[in-house]
This record gives sequence, structure tokens and C-alpha cells, in this order.
Amino acid sequence: MSLDRRKFLQRAGAGLAFGLAPIRGAQRERPANPGRPLSPSSGVGLPKSWREMRKLDAHNHVFTPVHRPNANWSEVENLVEAAEVLGIAKLFCSHPIVGGALVEIETVRDANNSVLAAMKRHPQRIAGYCFVQPGNGPAALDEMDRCLDAGMIGVKLYNQFKYSDPAVFPIAEKCIARGIPFLGHSAFLTDPRALAGQPKTSHALDFCALARRYPELLLILGHINGGGDWEWEIKGLRDCPGVFLDTSGSVLEDDTIERCVKELGHERVLFATDSTMEGCVGKVLSADLTAAQREDIFWRNFQRILDRRRS
Repeated sequence: MSLDRRKFLQRAGAGLAFGLAPIRGAQRERPANPGRPLSPSSGVGLPKSWREMRKLDAHNHVFTPVHRPNANWSEVENLVEAAEVLGIAKLFCSHPIVGGALVEIETVRDANNSVLAAMKRHPQRIAGYCFVQPGNGPAALDEMDRCLDAGMIGVKLYNQFKYSDPAVFPIAEKCIARGIPFLGHSAFLTDPRALAGQPKTSHALDFCALARRYPELLLILGHINGGGDWEWEIKGLRDCPGVFLDTSGSVLEDDTIERCVKELGHERVLFATDSTMEGCVGKVLSADLTAAQREDIFWRNFQRILDRRRS
């Protein structure tokens, strides 16, 4: 698509702030010129009724420890308000322990309790992924059962283990047994300093290795625009059709969505924001897609994954 995304959204005048953090106030749609159509093909504004397009954010976070007494709920309330403004029906959130160090299972449980508390406060808007670390052994599997039985819909792993590591296999097997999605942190890091700091970050070929071992696994490569060489990541998934990817990340380069669809097909692409909420809505709206493709990416592809869950 030739239209630069930033210019496209700047012209919209429709209350879609192109930032990296959730919207703080409920801005309302104000077309710059009400007499002109709002559509990507016109080069002016956003598609008509974009707020009413159903959206499921397959990758977001609750980091505040809101399960504790006297918790500050402002971060969660801002998240929910941003979802309302942007027309995001549901936020699928986790609280990963970031960094490469293995932590005790008690710390993992504490993180998951924050998500459970947010789910209880906003049951219609927030659903949860259970964060686990494979190095916690059987305790990680017990934590998955605890979280899933409390209403979470999947599991989230960070970068403590490569997903091709045998330590991850029991997590994948339980995901298959429960019919739940496995969302994984990913990046193809090219900067030596970044790679030295995250040596076990998984890239597309690690996801492919896990998918080939477990073809039944509902595996999602997280934040294609989360850093590193995203074009290499997309190409790395071409030969493993069982892996989905999500559109989240703060890198808002033009043509990302079109490249995903061209290389992998739109059925494997899941809308997500990873907290870059306005930008990630905008890049799907401004992508050169059919109405049916946009609807599939915004919600239907992920809904099909959710429909495969078992009790």
C-alpha cells in the first residue's frame, strides 16, 4: 500500500491517537471533513464505523499487582477505557515475569493472581493467560490447572527457555490436552547487545520446531512487530502452517499486515496490541484488506482458536 500509515491516521481526525500507551480519555470521532467518505481507498480518514468493528485483542497485559489490598487500579481502568474507545470487545491478558532469570513458583502465582483479580473486576472485558516457567517443573503444570480452572483461556511463556527446549514439552502437552492456545514471546534479534541480554528468546524457527513436534498445538508467535527482524520472522513461518502470529508490537512499519497476509494467508493472523493499542488498531484498519479479511483478523481467527478449548 502506497499511503504512509502515519499520514493516513493523522488525516483521520477521528480520535485515534497514534501513540504507544492506552488512551487516557474517551475521545470521540470527529471527521475532518464530514462530506468526504472515510475509507482507505479514498486516502482520507478511517474506514466508516471502524469503532463498531468487533475486535479481540489476543495479546495484552496486566502488570499492576491489583490482587493486593489497597491496590491502585488506574492502569487496569485505563486499559479498559482504551478498549472501549477503540471498540475492542475483549482483552486477553497475562502478567509475565520479564527478563531471563528463572523465578520461584510463588512469584509466578503472585503474577497470575493479578490477572485473576482483573478478570473478576471486569469479567466482560478481560480474560487471562496463565504465565508459567517450564523450569518450575511439575509445579508449572499445577499452576496451569489452577489458572485454567479459575477461568483463564490459555498459557503465556516468556523468554526463560527456548520453545524447542525439551523443558517446554510438558507445557505444550498440557495445552493440547486442555485444547488451549500457547502464546509465546518472540523476536529474531539481530543486535548483539540485545541478543546477549536475551539469549533464549525464541524466533520463528523455534516455534516451527515445537509445532512440528506437536502439530495439534494451538501455537501463537507473539508480537510480530515486537522488535528484531520481523520480515525474517514472517518468512520463517512459511513452512509451518500450524503456527499463528499476532499483529502486536510498538514497531509500526508500513506493510507489515499485508506482508503477513501475502506470505502466510490471513487465516493465521491474529489482531493484538501488546499495549500499543491505538497503533495496532490503526495498522489493521489501514492495511489493504477485504472487509472479510479484516473481520477475520480482528476477531474471527482468534475466536476459532477459543472455540477449540476443552474443559
